[in-house]
Amino acid sequence: MTSQAADGPETAVGSRRSKITPEREREFFDAVLDQIRESGYEAVTMEGVAASTRCSKSTLYRQWRSKPQFVVAALRASRRTRFAGIDTGSLAGDLRQVARAAGEWSGKDTRLLQALGNAILQDPDLKKALREALVEPELDALREMLRRGVERGEVSAGNPALEHVPAQIFGVLRIRPLLEGEYADPDYMVRFVEACVLPALGLAP
Repeated sequence: MTSQAADGPETAVGSRRSKITPEREREFFDAVLDQIRESGYEAVTMEGVAASTRCSKSTLYRQWRSKPQFVVAALRASRRTRFAGIDTGSLAGDLRQVARAAGEWSGKDTRLLQALGNAILQDPDLKKALREALVEPELDALREMLRRGVERGEVSAGNPALEHVPAQIFGVLRIRPLLEGEYADPDYMVRFVEACVLPALGLAP
């Protein structure tokens, strides 16, 4: 299939945007995020993504005027909450499930966070999109779990460790590759939660 057939005609003469299917758009987004994970943000080009998805680079430039806009769109389209729906009936159980979920996607999302590290410091829109896609949904879900734990009387509302739980979870995901050369898998994350997070909250491991 040619790129013109795959991506469709332009919506109107002179229009910047083309008619592409949601499936094709998802293919473009997956390609650019995968290339960032593998090569780093600076090494990724619109031309490289076009080649890997068998389309013309003009197709990408019509949809997204620049690489930063393209990556921002890809991040926003990838927004999801891995921790959403976790509710075991106890805070300790919820945090163990969080640990397993975090370990399962650590290889993809932690690598993406690392690959975008310098770029997000220089581009506020990129930083905002990254937070919207990978950080804020998980923070909201974690805070809801902690709120339920307080309401059930499992942990005191005044426990000073409550506000630091998200930093503990996200921090160990980011730092383990640097310290030990490998991503935090589910078993590692569960051990971390049981050894460090639950005791800080006064919960039995």
